[in-house]
Amino acid sequence: MCKPRWRLILVTVSGTQRQQDHPLAGAEDTLKDFWTNRPRRPRRGRKIAGVAAAIANRYQIDPVLVRVLLVVSAIFGGAGLMIYIAGWLFFPDERDQEAPLPALVGRGRSSTGWFFTLFLCAVLFGASIWTFNGEGGAGIVGLALLLTGLFLLHRGRGSLAPRTPPPPPLVTQPTMPLGTDMNAQTSQQPVPPQPDERTGPPAWDPLGAAPFAWDLPDPAPAQPEPQPPAPRRRRSAIGGITLGAALAVGGACALVAPHVSWLTPGHIIGIVLAIVGLGMVGGSLMGGGRGLIGLAVPLALAGFVFTTATSGPVPYDSGQDWGTITSRPTSVAMVAPNYSVGGGTVELDLTALPNTGEVHTSLYAGLGNVSVLVPANADVDVTCDAGLGSVDCLGVEQNKTDAHVNTVDNGTDGAGGLKIYLDARVNSGTVEVRRG
Repeated sequence: MCKPRWRLILVTVSGTQRQQDHPLAGAEDTLKDFWTNRPRRPRRGRKIAGVAAAIANRYQIDPVLVRVLLVVSAIFGGAGLMIYIAGWLFFPDERDQEAPLPALVGRGRSSTGWFFTLFLCAVLFGASIWTFNGEGGAGIVGLALLLTGLFLLHRGRGSLAPRTPPPPPLVTQPTMPLGTDMNAQTSQQPVPPQPDERTGPPAWDPLGAAPFAWDLPDPAPAQPEPQPPAPRRRRSAIGGITLGAALAVGGACALVAPHVSWLTPGHIIGIVLAIVGLGMVGGSLMGGGRGLIGLAVPLALAGFVFTTATSGPVPYDSGQDWGTITSRPTSVAMVAPNYSVGGGTVELDLTALPNTGEVHTSLYAGLGNVSVLVPANADVDVTCDAGLGSVDCLGVEQNKTDAHVNTVDNGTDGAGGLKIYLDARVNSGTVEVRRG
């Protein structure tokens, strides 16, 4: 039996044909070609370092799309920030020979100094920690999607000529050998002919018949013919098709949502945003769909709000999705075991309670504020948590990510009397517990 051999397949990478005898050879050639023909960061059109503009110029797509993808992926998981800093380090400037990081190890010249290059390396290390240690693996998923998209983009459009030309080669002046007499060199140069200074006919030609005796003006240059106006670019229908599909799918999900528990407002916004994102990608390749950015930005913000309001640890069932809860019980029995909203405000006033008894209650807001007012003489054991925001629990303050305070305060009269056990939490917002 003869062993099967890999067929020789012609693979086109950046306009060149190569042979491969292994299924992974095409991917290897694409990666090598990407490194050889990396995007160059332009001077014009950049916002920070020109990484997004470099990718757009290299593959002839809309730079706004690249910026939106990097910003969104930077907010959700940090992958966009990691890719941007890496591009800053490995994509050369259009006027430099090499990128900052390869130039740091002596592989070329870069206008970026060594100190700033080391600073960018430190930022890249911090961004990688944020990306790989994020909750739910959003950073890893975003990084994988961005790298896969960049690989496919180079494989499909790597043969396109970049809009940013490579830097011109260095031109060196010719040098003369030592001991050369400069005066001798100069004396050997031929003397250019002097122009004829005569403006009138010579004495031997009073009628001016000699052709060189006439001093006629130069003919006026011919006027260039007016160029026809450039034809108007045909407007792509990708924007309208995407908008119609997003409205249709979003409306259908809203109608089905009461019967399907999974279709929360956050999930519906995510589905619509995915359709808009696909339309933006298709529009960047077909020359249209730029107006979809005005729809994608508010949808992304709304998705962030709904996701924040419904994510995070919830130690009890949420009482309502959105709104304000205000309560001022006058007895221990009137205090509910929990007060919670997905987004809004929870206000609890316990100053009307009697001086004896024991209270256990919890307060939660996904996106919003929690405020508790306790009696001046009550013994309070309180735990305050804020995933993103600030806490102020009986004078103990924290303002940072994952703020946590646990304190016990027996009031002005010392231990004894009414005992209150509180657990106040928010995903994004503020927590305040103070005495009335």
